[in-house]
Amino acid sequence: MDMANLNAKEYQRFEDIKHTTDEGMEFWYARELSQVLEYTEWRNFNKVIDKAMLACKNSGFAVSDHFVDINKMVELGSGSQRKIKDYMLSRYACYLIMQNGDPRKEVIALGQTYFAIQTRRQEIADAFNQLDEDNKRLVIRGEVKSWNSMLADAAHRAGITAQEEYAEFQNAGYMGLYGGLRVSDIHARKGLAPEQKILDHMGSEELGANLFRITQTEAKMRRDDPQGLDEASAIHYTVGKEVQETIEKIGGTMPEDLPTPEKSISQVEREQLKRLKKDRKKLMLDE
Repeated sequence: MDMANLNAKEYQRFEDIKHTTDEGMEFWYARELSQVLEYTEWRNFNKVIDKAMLACKNSGFAVSDHFVDINKMVELGSGSQRKIKDYMLSRYACYLIMQNGDPRKEVIALGQTYFAIQTRRQEIADAFNQLDEDNKRLVIRGEVKSWNSMLADAAHRAGITAQEEYAEFQNAGYMGLYGGLRVSDIHARKGLAPEQKILDHMGSEELGANLFRITQTEAKMRRDDPQGLDEASAIHYTVGKEVQETIEKIGGTMPEDLPTPEKSISQVEREQLKRLKKDRKKLMLDE
């Protein structure tokens, strides 16, 4: 087993105790987290929480926003109940706890990585959500280019080396996602000129669906190690079809029915570069 898969399995322990509020906010109970972190005594873990709270305050955040006091009723051996103190912890609170936990514990090191990654992902998601539609398209299109390159490598490992074969492999994925439409069909539906690329004429939602198709196909090909055009194309079609069915299941708009943006990605890039150059001229040296 490679390290990436091992870590993913180890991180699952933190996923298993994650909860979600009615508003969709993720949180962890301190009592459950203490068990995962192998603290047998609550009073010892409570000292770590106190340090994390101080770090939270010193960072300029409201402690009550990240460490929410709650009381729980627990069953005693006699059948009676007793009230115990607990906390609802935000992702950031968990991250601070990991930073203040016993560094000799291997599970603490895993927790530091897990919550650092999760916190960074949320920061990126928050920043992405603040972008306008054109900038969202630029970001996702860049991701699509990178993952398409990785998908091409996976296809090459499967023995797909001829350009014509790779075109068929790509068609299989689009046919799965677009209800049987080939690249040429999608191209025509969008009213594009022969030299224009369909990926450059997708909105952020359509690009996102294709990014999911590409990443999951690359991952499945890495796992299944297909050989030849037929096996690889079957995987690409199946993944595309699964993505389409998921969109349908949640009541989303099918990719082929999404509107085509007025501006291509290339046009958006040119406009942004033009603005950047214009802004540079406004800069003044402080002499």
